[in-house]
Amino acid sequence: MPREHLFIPTSDGTRLAATLYSPDGGGPWPAILEALPYRKDDITASYRPEYVRLAEKGYVVCRLDVRGTGSSEGIAPDEYSAQERQDLLEVIGWLASQSWSSGAVGMYGTSYSGFNSLQIASDRPPELKAIISIFASDDRHGDDVHYFGGALKQLDLLDYPLYMVAMNALPPVPALYGEGWRELWERRVLDTDPWEIAWLEHQRFDDYWKYGSLRMNYGSVEAATMLVTGWADGYKNIGLRAFEGLRCPKRLLAGPWGHAAVDASLPGPNIDLVPEMLKWWDRWLKGIEGEPEPPITVFVRRSTKIDFTTRQISGGWRYEPTWPLDRGTQTRLELEKAAAPGREGDGPDALAIRGDVGWTGWISCAGNLPWGQPGDQRPDEAYSLVYEWEPLEEEVEILGHPILEVTVSSSTPIAYLSAKLCDVFPDGYSSLVTRGMLNLAQRESRDSPSPLEPGRAYRIAFELEVTSWVFEVGHRIRLDLAGADWPNTWAPPHPGTLTIDRTGGTLTLPTVEGPSPVREPPVMTPPAPGRTQEAFESAKGNVTEGVEWRIEHDALGRETRAVAGSSGTTPTDEERPKFREEYGGTVGVSVDDPGSAWVDGRAVFEIAWPEVTVRSEAHHRVESDATTYRLKLELDVSENGEPRWSRRWEREFPRDHQ
Repeated sequence: MPREHLFIPTSDGTRLAATLYSPDGGGPWPAILEALPYRKDDITASYRPEYVRLAEKGYVVCRLDVRGTGSSEGIAPDEYSAQERQDLLEVIGWLASQSWSSGAVGMYGTSYSGFNSLQIASDRPPELKAIISIFASDDRHGDDVHYFGGALKQLDLLDYPLYMVAMNALPPVPALYGEGWRELWERRVLDTDPWEIAWLEHQRFDDYWKYGSLRMNYGSVEAATMLVTGWADGYKNIGLRAFEGLRCPKRLLAGPWGHAAVDASLPGPNIDLVPEMLKWWDRWLKGIEGEPEPPITVFVRRSTKIDFTTRQISGGWRYEPTWPLDRGTQTRLELEKAAAPGREGDGPDALAIRGDVGWTGWISCAGNLPWGQPGDQRPDEAYSLVYEWEPLEEEVEILGHPILEVTVSSSTPIAYLSAKLCDVFPDGYSSLVTRGMLNLAQRESRDSPSPLEPGRAYRIAFELEVTSWVFEVGHRIRLDLAGADWPNTWAPPHPGTLTIDRTGGTLTLPTVEGPSPVREPPVMTPPAPGRTQEAFESAKGNVTEGVEWRIEHDALGRETRAVAGSSGTTPTDEERPKFREEYGGTVGVSVDDPGSAWVDGRAVFEIAWPEVTVRSEAHHRVESDATTYRLKLELDVSENGEPRWSRRWEREFPRDHQ
């Protein structure tokens, strides 16, 4: 299988490092572009088998290091910058103009490259005929690793925001870049600032986040668009929402997965995604009409005792011809008619705001461990308002966004309301189906938040995250309300009390009545031989030797802490150098003063090439009180064990209605 390393020139003279995987024989061939900041030749070299398989089917696959990363020149000032988008438009034009090219280009990828596929499709380059966006989002503020329901994500600060500081400080591959690699490395280290600084500067949904958020303009996309989402993933809300909004040819594949490769994700069942991709590329890049199939393929989840490392979700695959469903209904569950354990009378119900409620839900974006799934919700329910309805006499299926409408008052001007929809088994196990949270200062607008008037009652409504679930006979539907969703998000700034008036409060479920009009179920290809579920594999598909994941309740210190991390060393082979990666740390919150919280994280990369061994280590400490976030960040870079550069940043950010 021919493979070529080369540099693609851009209009400002910057060279972008690319690898082309080409079919055997002559062309012309369509091209497929994946563009990532995650270093194609070492840290994400494990992706290569996928490119080879696509090339074997008659496509030239272009793997690109985006500007300022990997072996590409320039500086990466932020994720999804305007310059990056201009670069990718030029790369698409370059691919379409090559002598081997048919002129048709596709773009795809998971997470980051799923985001920029959507963004470039919205720019409508004429050569781009189709995209496949996997585990990406149309809302960079609320459905990414930055903010959730208008609150800063805390646990995620141990992961992507920090390891990108260390990764962006690595040099180009010496053997690929050639002479001048050390000079480029020095410029990269000294001129690249941490991306997380800008993310903390923009705490509301302003123009910074709207740029690159497809949700603002679905009509801009003309390329045929396939979306792949997972019910355990944090980027799932795009699926049904964008499918309804897009006006281009479209397909949705919604599975049970977390933010990990679908052939090895926890939870399963797992599939081989390449055959599904090839059907899309063949149709829209080669014009090959295959067997027609409905545009929506969904894994319908059934009652499962989801635990932190659940391997398989009960349920099955189904086709749907359209969204919204013709047979979709809304079922309104009234809070007044729910049992409220531990409380008597008709309300209102008071709840003390406690900063460490939510740890059984863990993180809103399950992926590779330690970013696992939720557990039994009962420990958190002891500190929540719990509403549950009578045992079901018949199954209830939901597909879509549940909506909570309730009257709430707060003793403090800034408060959060967390809502969790649970499936309660006959033995009492409380399985988390979906969750949502609202920073009540953003009750009317994410753009222009406003504080609450303490003691005043507000009627609020918000969506929980999209889900699929069948509640089985004999189970109970339960709603948990709390004043925090920790450590998933930062806790609110003040202790206090939330009061819920049950009168008129409703939980509206997006229920489904009857079977799909498409009777034949989808037939999904199982994972490729030798590919099995990986409990210990890093987010980039590499070997993980050690994983930490624990909750610490400090009774005397009145503090709750979450410890998470992973590490591993990938041995040298003919495809990539030996490298080591580690990231993780500890997040904490005061039990009595939720505004007092912190993150202490560390990320390390060490790569050994024949010419040199390099190491970058980033450490940050983020602390808060009721009014301010404080960031201290250190970056240390070494060559062959000798220190080369160190950088330090200290910033304070007022909590903007946070």
